Formats: sequence, structure tokens, C-alpha cells
Amino acid sequence: MKEIAIVGGGPAGALCGERLASQGFHVTIFDERLAWEKPCGGGLTHKAIQAYPFLLDGPQPKKIVRTAELISGCGRRARLEMSHPIVIYARKVLNGLLLDRAVAAGCTAVRSRVTSVNTDDPQVRLMAGGEERRSDFVVLAAGARNQLLPETTALGAMDLEMTLGYFVPTEEDIIKVKFLTEFEGYLWSFPRADHLSVGICAKMGQNPTQQLRRHLDQFVQEEKISMEGARFYSHVLPSPEAQTIRGRRIAGKNWAMVGDAAACVDPLTGEGLYYALRSGDLLAQALMEGQPQAYPERLRAAFSADLEFAAKIARRIFRGNFLGGAITTRMVQVLSHSPAFRDLIGEVFSGSQDYRSLKSRLWDQLGVTFVQFARSFLAPRAIIATPRQPRREPSP
Repeated sequence: MKEIAIVGGGPAGALCGERLASQGFHVTIFDERLAWEKPCGGGLTHKAIQAYPFLLDGPQPKKIVRTAELISGCGRRARLEMSHPIVIYARKVLNGLLLDRAVAAGCTAVRSRVTSVNTDDPQVRLMAGGEERRSDFVVLAAGARNQLLPETTALGAMDLEMTLGYFVPTEEDIIKVKFLTEFEGYLWSFPRADHLSVGICAKMGQNPTQQLRRHLDQFVQEEKISMEGARFYSHVLPSPEAQTIRGRRIAGKNWAMVGDAAACVDPLTGEGLYYALRSGDLLAQALMEGQPQAYPERLRAAFSADLEFAAKIARRIFRGNFLGGAITTRMVQVLSHSPAFRDLIGEVFSGSQDYRSLKSRLWDQLGVTFVQFARSFLAPRAIIATPRQPRREPSP
């Protein structure tokens, strides 16, 4: 198994190709656009930088962000100072970086659209640009809605989310995330090297596009973001349900899916880059060892079981109530008054805290969080006494 075709030149496909080519595989990456701008995303969390340090060390333009502000539906705010920064790229820059590394390792990059894939024969047959190509194995890294193989199905509406937003030519140094009441999604403002990405995401079909646009425009006004020169965008991204993460078929005898195609996205935060890179890496390792059939289980052990847990609690987090208020509102309130809880959520936000062990950590530090919250929230305010005026005696 030496000839590998990769359909899609995004982060998952490019890193998979780089790893394989560096070990002597003959790899061809097919993508009709190659490096291109993706409207949302670009954020690399601590676990991504730990696994792939070149993403922090290279000279490509990027934004290193250490502060995040969470905003509740009623306008309460809490700031997080992250010990592990988030590194944010423009997606065209990041995709170009990863593709350049793949080509340098020996991949052939072909700017062409793959229109069909046939895995029935001993060799895989692909149609790209009207020409038939053959390979021993095909990697599908063409996004969440590709339908190139009859053995697989594209992600359905329940496993997708709609995003709307603006590219704003301005600079900022803080990430902002706003939650809305009874709303499965959030608004964001992500600073990139030379612009701001401002947007909203929500489960597909749950909210009319016009309503999302109104929420987005109101957020822009509230945050006083100048819209001069702004460009509008919209995009569809994976937001998989738990049963999809567990049950989706992502590999066969001579094919496998990585990245968005394999639903490798955090259903709570929408983070996809780390999981895209890691899925491409894990598949490459399995192919190098001659064990492609081991890829799905390795993916589950690495992170998909954690994503499944996140999918199970996502709706409760976004739509649930606690002590008479929205969970997201209560979370922002506690963040404002408890340094211990603030540190914990900062680790979740920066990607250094997984979901499955989060519950036990919350219970372990519940007492500390409650005491800090009570001391801060219930501390007596300073009373400013008004001097009593001396009583004036009546004139004789």
C-alpha cells in the first residue's frame, strides 16, 4: 500500500499527507482550491500547540491571545486570563503552511476537484478534472457534506450548524464569547493577525437565518465594533450528535475519513483544528504500520469518546437552568467571583482540560468555589455614612 490519494487539502489531509510522504509513501493531494480562507475557526488551543509546536514557532502571521471574555445572555461579563494562550491564524495562512510542509515532504498537490471515488476494485479509482486516477488507498478529507463514497453518508442537519459572520478590518487582543438564553450556540469575536472574525453559530434548522443575523448585528452594536470595510460570510460546519460520533462509519478496507468528514469537532466549543490534525496524524500512523483497520479505535481512544461525552451535555449547557437562571448565566456569575472556578474554565477554554474528567474536578473543588463565591458576592459593601447635621436652635 504505497500509492495514497487524499481528497481535500485542509489541515487533516495536509498533515496526513506530510506524515506519509516523509515515510516514503507516494501521496497525491487533490483540492479544487488548495489554500483558501475559511470564515470561522483558526484557533489552536494548548493541546494543538503541544502536539505540533511548529504551529507556534513559525514565522507566519498569527495572533497569540491570552484573555477571553464570556458574556451571559443578560449582559453579565467575566474575564479569563489563560495560562496557555490560544494561537489564532487566518485559515488561508494556516492551510498554506500545512500544504507547504506536505509538498516539502514529497506530496504532489493537484488543484482539481474529485467528482467520484470507486473503492470496489483492488485499486481505488478517482475521477479528478475529468481524468481517472488510481491509488491503493484514499483518504477523504473533503469536509462534512462530501458524498463521494456510497459506503458513507453526508452529515445530516442534526449534525451540522450554520455560521454567519463578518471579517472586520480592525485589530483586537481579546476573545469574546456571548451566550444567548435558550439558544444552542453562541456569538464570538476572534482576533486574527490583520482582522477580526465576528460571528454566530447555531444548530442547523433551529433558528431562521434572519434571526441569527439580528442577533449578530445586535452583538456588533453592543461591542461597538466598527463595520467599515467589513465583509459578510456564511458557512456550514459539523456539530455532531453523540450517536453520530459513536456510530458513524469512518473507515473501510481501502478508505478512511479524517477531519470534518469524520465529524471530528467539539460539539460544545466548535473547536475542530486540533481534532482535524490529530485524526490525520492517527490515520497516517495506522497506514505506516500497515494497520488501517485500527484507525477508528485509535481515534476513539485519543479523543472521540471525549467528544461524545461533550455532545451528550451540550444541549443541557446551552439550554439548561440552574437555581432559577440559565446555566450559562450562572457560569458567568461564578466566574466573576471564584478564582478557582475561573482557572478551571480557563483550562477548558484553552484546551488543556478534557470533558470526561471535568465533572470530577468540579466536584473536588466545589467547596473552594462556593466559599470564594460567597466571600466575594456576599461581602458587605462599604457604608458611606452621611454626617448628621447639627440641630439649629430657633432664634429668640
